[in-house]
Amino acid sequence: MSTNPESDGPKKNAAQSFNAKMLGKLAVVAAVMFGFAYALIPVYKQICELTGINVLTQKEEGVAPAAAMQIDQTRLVTVQFDANTQGPWRFRPVTSSLQVHPGEMNTVVYEVVNEQPRKMEAQAIPSYAPHEAEKYFKKIECFCFKQQTLAPNEARQMPVVFYVDPKLPKSVTTITLSYTFFEVGGPVKSPGA
Repeated sequence: MSTNPESDGPKKNAAQSFNAKMLGKLAVVAAVMFGFAYALIPVYKQICELTGINVLTQKEEGVAPAAAMQIDQTRLVTVQFDANTQGPWRFRPVTSSLQVHPGEMNTVVYEVVNEQPRKMEAQAIPSYAPHEAEKYFKKIECFCFKQQTLAPNEARQMPVVFYVDPKLPKSVTTITLSYTFFEVGGPVKSPGA
């Protein structure tokens, strides 16, 4: 049984036309998917900023100078410190809690140890409990304001200078400040590599 080359021509052309249209449709779908994925980054950042979830902390705005702050000697607030890691290091607060007067400047230290034989970039994200305390917890200096570069096997002590705003509702007597410390990107290559 032989096939007629003349009768295969229209079928072949129809198949090629169908394949070309399908390739065009797939290219459009791929471009739309790429655009959607690219657009998710700023949308995700906006959602996180609005909800207060996973926001990379920048220097706090509207922080009153220490000299202008009135210390409320009549109240004590317990501030508890917590640390979580998402990476190959040890990370912990040196002090687990402090009792502070609202308006009083305080310093607490967190310690991190890079347990890897390579340089690493890391970032800390703070969270607060109860959530309403976040707007009353004012950080003047914090390692969370920028990414940290840790040398191989480096141990570092990182301070947090803060005060609790005296406007904190009197019903809040305990605040928990928790940091999650995670690696940013992947392994960092050394300059000579």
